[in-house]
Amino acid sequence: MSASQTPPATAVPGDDLPTLLVKIFGKDRPGITAGLFDTLAAYSVDVVDIEQMVTRGRITLCALVTAPSPAEGSSGTSEGDLRATVHSWAESLNLQAEIISGRGDNRPRGTGRSHVTVLGHPLTAETAAAIAAAITATGGNIDRIFRLAKYPVTAVEFAVSGAATEALRSVLAPEAARLGVDVAVVAAGLQRRAQRLVVMDVDSTLIQDEVIELFAAHAGCEAEVAEVTAAAMRGELDFEQSLHARVELLGGLDASVVEAVRKEVRLTPGARTLVRTLKRLGYQVGVVSGGFTQVTDALQEELGLDFASANTLEIVDGKLTGRVTGDIVDRAGKARLLREFAQQAGVPLAQTVAIGDGANDLDMLNTAGLGVAFNAKPVVREAAHTAVNVPFLDTVLYLLGITREEVEAADTLVG
Repeated sequence: MSASQTPPATAVPGDDLPTLLVKIFGKDRPGITAGLFDTLAAYSVDVVDIEQMVTRGRITLCALVTAPSPAEGSSGTSEGDLRATVHSWAESLNLQAEIISGRGDNRPRGTGRSHVTVLGHPLTAETAAAIAAAITATGGNIDRIFRLAKYPVTAVEFAVSGAATEALRSVLAPEAARLGVDVAVVAAGLQRRAQRLVVMDVDSTLIQDEVIELFAAHAGCEAEVAEVTAAAMRGELDFEQSLHARVELLGGLDASVVEAVRKEVRLTPGARTLVRTLKRLGYQVGVVSGGFTQVTDALQEELGLDFASANTLEIVDGKLTGRVTGDIVDRAGKARLLREFAQQAGVPLAQTVAIGDGANDLDMLNTAGLGVAFNAKPVVREAAHTAVNVPFLDTVLYLLGITREEVEAADTLVG
């Protein structure tokens, strides 16, 4: 951890009082925390700070307490008695104890607070070293590290102070690309906890497929449509023009193909978990798609989505005409719909999250408070706030500070 520069802090009463840092290490078991504080209670100390963690069954418990006052009528101090008593208690439980004298509380943290989330599959020691070094290079200090998930990816979060969020992001993004991991940097504070609207692209994001290619397979022009789709997603073609060109190839298909395509759609791994968890947390969830309402309407009903908007294939006399009706949902349209959904949900744009993979998602990703490029094209990864490059959509939960244990606990409590 770096020693970041901190501005002068306003004095807090008691900051200069003698304190003791009591550290306990050893095999975890029930009752250790209660036992330590029961031991300390005999000396009438005040608790200033507590930190505890358990890693592979080994506990590290730290208690910062005020130093005890000298025993009345004694030539010695009760601090010595406290030290002896704590060591004796620890030894009785085959634990190790360390007691360090000092003054006051922790030094003030630097201005600028961020959460740096790292997703590795696996997370290597090289990656951890490089990320920590990059944080230090920005002048940031790592205040705390904890694990969010151990599967399907290893996700850890660094709480960082002393560096601006944008500065951290600009330094960590190229490191993440070099290391082949995903790193998200978001500002700390209440706003992160208050992100209450998540809007996703559909094709190759919420689902694994490109819906127009599923229709094209029934029309016998899948290869031709796929080539145009790929060029549009790379940003090489105007989306609206490419949409009209691809839909025209579907003209004459029987309308019964809609139900066949709905059955062929495959949700992305983790999609149900993502939506279900967000809904249980009180988030509102929506989709915007350059695909078709004939599919997104069914997804909205199946997943319980709050919002959905897409293009609509025109059907006349039981046949696809090769045209779409209504306003086109393109790159600008997706950003516009995000704003509309946010307004309807009563959520500021700063508290929205957008997820997408293609060039036509870029405006939406940049409009949202947090834009996530999910297994995206290079042009999208470079422009988005953060990128996720593992095939599990529910890993986005970790970027919001939600742990795998919390997801699983929610699943056991709610049917």
